[in-house]
Amino acid sequence: MIDATVESGDAPETYQSIVRLERVQKYFGAIHALKDINLAVGRNEIVGLIGDNGAGKSTLIKVMTGVMKPTHGRIYIRDRAIDPADYSVAMAHELAIETVYQDTSLGENQPLWRNFFVGRQITNRFGFINVKREKAIAEQILLKAIGFRGAGIGVDSTVKLLSGGERQGIAIGRAMHFNADLIVLDEPTVALAVNEVRKVLEFVRQIKQSGHACVYIEHNLAHVHEVADRLIVMDRGEIVAEISPSDMSVAELTEFLIDLQRH
Repeated sequence: MIDATVESGDAPETYQSIVRLERVQKYFGAIHALKDINLAVGRNEIVGLIGDNGAGKSTLIKVMTGVMKPTHGRIYIRDRAIDPADYSVAMAHELAIETVYQDTSLGENQPLWRNFFVGRQITNRFGFINVKREKAIAEQILLKAIGFRGAGIGVDSTVKLLSGGERQGIAIGRAMHFNADLIVLDEPTVALAVNEVRKVLEFVRQIKQSGHACVYIEHNLAHVHEVADRLIVMDRGEIVAEISPSDMSVAELTEFLIDLQRH
């Protein structure tokens, strides 16, 4: 088992991949959910993960982020092998891997500054929460990480006042602030209005601009095609293609996925 604390803070600068899966298999009884998955996510790149419902995207992400253990295969974090039996969500967090789900778990009636520091409170020498320090850092996140300028949103604003896109931005900004090397986004634009989608896609771009990597799961091909450096296509538990967005238009990509379902 890797010493997660050391690995996340003092990892050598020579690693090639933040996460690498080799020949990963996942069975649920007789169901073969993941078949011989080989996938690496490098530094400072946005990897789009696409495929029809039931293709295996969610299962793959759950294995990658410690939610599920693979039945077989190897997992590497920053090119260091870890024991899949020991890998967990808590270890993934310690290794600077964060997941932002569709229903971002933010406290509806809590101010933004409190939401930024849930489970990671800054305390003074007496053990009390350092409210002034937390608010100052939250202000930096709002302005620098996610660019909330002049939008009528401040650190004391409650979450319930935020739109869906703004909530996604808060969750992404929080992950970037806590130095997640890899941020996994699970369909962040689902059920959002067009203007909200633009905000979220800009937040995704900022992940890369800030030096982080991202795995972006998305059903809307136009959204992921716009921001991804490469697209990983899954079908029935397998990775069947790796595509550069510059090599295939959204229309061609759509036809490619439809054709997969015909076979």
